[in-house]
Order: sequence, then structure tokens, then C-alpha cells
Amino acid sequence: MEKCYKIVYCTPSLYIAGGVERVLTMKANYFADVLGYDITIILTDGNGKPFFYPLSDRVKVINLDIDFDDLWSYSFLGQIIPYLRKQRVFKKKLKAELMRIRPDFTVSLLRREINFINQVKDGSKKLGELHVNRKKYRYYEANNTNFVKEIFSKIWMANLVKHLRQLDKFVVLTEEDRKAWPEIPHTITIPDPLTFFPREQSPMVEKRVIAVGRYEYQKGFDLLLEAWKKVETHCPDWRLDIYGSGERQSYDALIDRFRLDRTRCCLNPSTSDIQKEYLTSSIFAFSSRYEGFGMVLVEAMACGVPVVSFDCPCGPKDIVADGEDGVLVENGNIDAFADALIDLIQDADKRQEMARRARVNVQRFKIEEIARKWQSVFDELA
Repeated sequence: MEKCYKIVYCTPSLYIAGGVERVLTMKANYFADVLGYDITIILTDGNGKPFFYPLSDRVKVINLDIDFDDLWSYSFLGQIIPYLRKQRVFKKKLKAELMRIRPDFTVSLLRREINFINQVKDGSKKLGELHVNRKKYRYYEANNTNFVKEIFSKIWMANLVKHLRQLDKFVVLTEEDRKAWPEIPHTITIPDPLTFFPREQSPMVEKRVIAVGRYEYQKGFDLLLEAWKKVETHCPDWRLDIYGSGERQSYDALIDRFRLDRTRCCLNPSTSDIQKEYLTSSIFAFSSRYEGFGMVLVEAMACGVPVVSFDCPCGPKDIVADGEDGVLVENGNIDAFADALIDLIQDADKRQEMARRARVNVQRFKIEEIARKWQSVFDELA
């Protein structure tokens, strides 16, 4: 008989349409509805706002109403005193709830509670989940940093490592990132679960390459558009569609700069039915400079769409079997990325075989498989 554990998750909010919110909601629903766990999610922000992703009625939610989001209205240095005040209230309220609930496990998504969660003597085992890779955690882009921020970042990381060492388990998404934390001996890898696995798959008849992600530097759409300039010349009957949220103006300007054909290269807003777009595409292009995992890779493969991806840190090499269910290209090598797309476009048999293998291989990320990994961790610690 499976044990019924009482688990508390600590995270800022559930009203945002983010990857962490989606994955947490999915796991909480499965643990509560399928495994019968007693799940509570404790929030600090978004009080009164509806949850973006549907949450099971069996999952309890407590909002401490700290409103850390309010800090974004202050300058970098101006945040310090208000933050310390809010953190003091947060510590007091969270400790009271944990002492009342007495969970078997308290899981921090490594936000502000990681600074004190290990000191709360509620009897629970303490775990931490990281959803970005170490190199980019609390990372400032070159155009958004200064001496003070860099010093702060180093002090913050040293403090974080101290707290992570006190956890009972530290969970990261990829084997590549696990190796980046040598000072944390109890680090393990559990990837995010696949959000869907459709019965149907792409028939691979549309001459279309698709890319998905926010319009921002991390996602590398500027690199993709530059690569597409070469692809467009060699494959004039194929098109590229990018879907995502955010500001598109700078990328729209690149279309003119690279003299791309706007009838075959389109920047689209995000869509509520991305599965439909995967199923009407024949290649998925993943141009990120860095990632925490790369859920869109897994989603595309679940729809039977082979991928061409930069081998960026971290995620692709844990997901894609190079030459089997997709192609991994040296990170940032635009010419090699373009050549890989052209090769896959011109070789229909290779595309079909990679698509078949992708759909099979990606099943290891189904929620049932990921839940079993978490069950093993809970059983071990219990």
C-alpha cells in the first residue's frame, strides 16, 4: 500500500502563466488526485487573484499576503529595508503555518523561504527544487548589471549554498546542472513532467518550422532569424513561425535587416492552443542561449516533431538524443544551426524516423514516470 504523505509547497504565487506555476500545479493535482497525498501550497503574493492553471479541489492553498511583488516599485537599493520588513513577517507567518500543519515534507521552490526554512522545527523533511540552471540563477545580463549587483550576487550565492547544504534533498532538472553543484552532495535530478501527450501526432506534411518562447534575449530568436536567412535561400518553399509573448519590435526589425520574406517568416503572439501548432509543423527549432530545462522541446517531441536545438546549458542534452530523435548543434553556431535545419528539411526519411523515435523516447517525461521518481525520494526520506 502506498503511503499517504502530507506535503507543503512554498512558492510566491499561482496567478502567473509561468513554467514553474504550471509544473507545480500539475504535480500537486496528480499527487492529490491520483496518489491521495495531502497537499498544501503556501503563497506570498497574488492574494485574491485567480490561479492561471486549474487546481484540484483537493489541493489546499494558503496565501500569507506578504506582497513581495510590491518591491518592484523600488530601486535596487531601495528594496533592502522594505524587503527585510516583509521577510520578517513572512518568516513568522510561514513558521506558524508549518507548526500547525506538521507536514511530512516541506518543499521550497527556492525563493525567499530558503533563507530560514531549515530552522523551522516542524518535524518535516526539507527539500528544495530549482527550475533554472545554476549559472543563470540570480544572473544579471551584461546590460543590466553593475559593481554593486555583482557583489550582491556573489554574496547571495554563497549564502544560498550554505542553506542548500542543510536541506535533506536538493532537486534539479538535469544531470548537467546536478554536476554544477559539487558542494551539495545530496543533489538529485528529477525533470519536469510532460504537460501533454496527444493521441495524434504531426503528419509531417506541412512545410513549416516552428519555434516557441518569450521574445527575449535568452530564447535566441535573433540567432534563429539569422540562421533562417540561409535556410530561406536553400528551401524557398518552407516557412518559419515563431510563437511567444513579449515585445516583438526588435525581432521584427531583424526580419528587415536580414531581408527575410515576410510571407514565409512570421512572428506570432502566444497562443492558447500551442499543441495545434506543433501538430501542424514538421520541425521544431530551439535556439535558446541557456535554459533550466526546455519544456517546449519535450512538448514538440510528444507531438512527433523532430527538433534542431543548440546544445545550450542546461536541458537539451538531457532531452535530445543527437542523431536519433533530433539534432544538437554547437551552442551559438548559427551556420551549423542553419545547415542542420536544411539537412532535415531536405531529408524526409530522416525527419519521419526522428519523429517516430522522438514520440517514443519522450514518454519517459510523462507525469506517471516523474511522480514515481518523487515517490521514491519521499519513501527514502520517510
